[in-house]
Amino acid sequence: MNLISPEIPGLVWAYRFLPGESRCQRIANDAAIDGLINGDGWIWLHLALSDARTPALIERIAGLPVAAVTTLTSHDTQAAITVSDDIVHGTLVDFERTFDAVTKTIGWLHFAVSDRVIITTRLHPLRSIDRVKAAVEKSTKCARPIDLFEMLVVEFQRTLISLVLELTEELNVIEDHVYGEAGHRQQPGLAPLRRTVVRLHRHLRTVLALLRRAGASDEDEVPPGFIDATERLSDRLEAVDRDVFALQERARLLHEEIDSKISSETNRHLYILSLMTAFLLPPTLVTGFFGMNTGALPFADGGGTLYAALFIALSMGLAWWILRRIGIL
Repeated sequence: MNLISPEIPGLVWAYRFLPGESRCQRIANDAAIDGLINGDGWIWLHLALSDARTPALIERIAGLPVAAVTTLTSHDTQAAITVSDDIVHGTLVDFERTFDAVTKTIGWLHFAVSDRVIITTRLHPLRSIDRVKAAVEKSTKCARPIDLFEMLVVEFQRTLISLVLELTEELNVIEDHVYGEAGHRQQPGLAPLRRTVVRLHRHLRTVLALLRRAGASDEDEVPPGFIDATERLSDRLEAVDRDVFALQERARLLHEEIDSKISSETNRHLYILSLMTAFLLPPTLVTGFFGMNTGALPFADGGGTLYAALFIALSMGLAWWILRRIGIL
C-alpha cells in the first residue's frame, strides 16, 4: 500500500545509503522534507505520479534542472535517456503488476540520477522496481546512485528473461496445437503473443540504442561510473535482445505455417467445388435443353424422361473421362 503523508506527498518509499554501512536506512513517510537532501550519504526517492502534489515536491527537494523535472513528472510512453549537467534522466520500460499478480502490460519508469540522489516516479506499480526495493532492504550493494540505476536495468533484464520463458512456453503450446491433427482449423492465441513480442523487441532496441548513445558522452558530463555501467548494461540487454528476436522469428514462422495450412485447406475446398461444377455442368445443360418450352422437342411423345436420364449419365461419364484424360483426377 502506498502511504501518503502530509510531509512527503506522493512518496511510495525512500532510503538513505550511508558510506560504509552494510544496510540502507528506511526514511519514514512522515519525515521532514528539508532533512531529505541535507543528510549524509545519498538517497533514493520513489514517488507516485498518481498524487497531484508530486511535481511540486520534486521541484522543492531535488534541485534538478528543468528538463529532469519535466521527465520525472511526465506521462510519456517512450523510452528516453538524456545526459545534462552531470545528471542522467529519462524513461525506462518495465511491466506493470497488480496487488496479487504480475502482468504483461508495459509500464514506464521515469528516473533522474545525480551524485547525491536518485529519484524514480511511476504511474502504476511495476515489477522490476519492487524487486530492487526488496534487494536493497536485504543488503546494500549500491555505493553510488548510479549503482542503483544499474540494478534497476538489471532487474528489468531479469524480468525480460522470465517473460521470454513464459512466452516460449505459450509458443510451445501453440506449436503443438498447430502441428497436431486438425489444429490449423482453429485460431490459436498467436496474435496477442506476436504483438507482445514485437512491442517488447521495439522497446528493447530503443533502450539499447539510448544506452549506447548516453555511454558515448564525456566522463565529465555524467555521474561517476555511468559509462562503465552503460557498457555492462548494453551487453546484458544485447543478450536478451537476441532471445527476443529469436522468439519473434519463431512466432513469425509459425504464423506463416498457419497461413500456409489455411491456404492449403482453402485450395482443397476450391478444388472439390471445381470438380463438382465440372461434373454437374453437362447434366445442367441436358436438363436445360429438355426443359425448354418450345415445340418439336425430341422424345416428347414418350420415354423422354428415360432418354434424358441416359443423356445425363453419359454427360457425367464424358466429363469424368475428360478430367482423367487431362490429369485433373
